[in-house]
Amino acid sequence: MELSLNEFELLTLIERKQQDKHTQRSLATNLDLSVGTINKIISVLENQKLLEVNENGKYLVTSIAYEILEKYKVKRAVFIAAGFGSRMVPVTLNTPKPLVRVKGVRLIDTLIDAVIDAGIEEIVIVRGYLKEQFDTLLYKYPNIKFIDNPIYNEANNIASLYCAKDMLENAYVLDSDLLLYNKFVIRKYEYQSNYIGTYRERTDDWCFKTDKNIITDMCIGGEKVYHMYGISYWTKEDAFKMSSDVEKVFNAPGGKERYFDEVALRDCKSNYSIVVRTVNDGDIIEIDTFGELKLIDKTYDC
Repeated sequence: MELSLNEFELLTLIERKQQDKHTQRSLATNLDLSVGTINKIISVLENQKLLEVNENGKYLVTSIAYEILEKYKVKRAVFIAAGFGSRMVPVTLNTPKPLVRVKGVRLIDTLIDAVIDAGIEEIVIVRGYLKEQFDTLLYKYPNIKFIDNPIYNEANNIASLYCAKDMLENAYVLDSDLLLYNKFVIRKYEYQSNYIGTYRERTDDWCFKTDKNIITDMCIGGEKVYHMYGISYWTKEDAFKMSSDVEKVFNAPGGKERYFDEVALRDCKSNYSIVVRTVNDGDIIEIDTFGELKLIDKTYDC
């Protein structure tokens, strides 16, 4: 049985927040759909025995639904964590940027905790600069696996994805230096390959141009675009293509200078149909410079 995107989003929202009592209006608000549309979706899901209501009036995901959702389950999270973080000097002179603490918490911990909370068990970290320091993560997260990027200091982040190119199936790929405030950004199930973004009327940062929610280009600065965050998801089909395309681009002249995102969104974009999955302002914070770090955490301002 195939789910439509709206059916998937409703089922997985209820599954993730089963402790809540949802109304059709609250579901409509969360999914940005009309109450009438939610009513129709619920009727379909109940008729297909994918959703039921218990004696307390709560919607519950059925065992049949869980069987169907299995094909959408996220298998692993791959963290890109090899870079130096030059704009965060002096704090990164002795500490890899993902391990920098913000108000006492390491940046990468905010992401790993969300991954674990979503039920994603396999965690892979591609490391490079001061790689031994990442071993400290094993005290809190003993199941982490490491991949070493031996050329992190002579290539862009495409080198890190090249090292993990055979581990992208049903996987998140995450920049490890993001400060994640909303753990629900990371989900147990994903419907299609996507990048996370936030709509902007105008931005000077990295962003996506889109057509009917499908990414048509990535660029620096634009109007009526989506701010680009370094979190993406890759289905089995797209992961297979990415494994081949990353290798091709990486080994081409100038390929080592590329960002891995350019492979699917620019160099080989005819092979993909990647959508933007929108999040709210404040769900994710990017700390690009030491000055921005000091604004968030005053302990560095001394």
